Amino acid sequence: MSLAKETMIDIIGRQPEDSTYEEILRELAYAQMIQRGLQDSAAGKTVSDAEIKQRIESWRK
Repeated sequence: MSLAKETMIDIIGRQPEDSTYEEILRELAYAQMIQRGLQDSAAGKTVSDAEIKQRIESWRK
């Protein structure tokens, strides 16, 4: 079985029995977002705190 399927089965298995379809989908999407973020971080695709602060300040003008 692929890692993706195993991960999805694990996430679904940890949900309460009365979970709705939407709640399960939200949990799966959340897990995917975290995985993407970790991959981006490992690949160096991040923005420093200083850069974020600079961007926010530029929006306030």
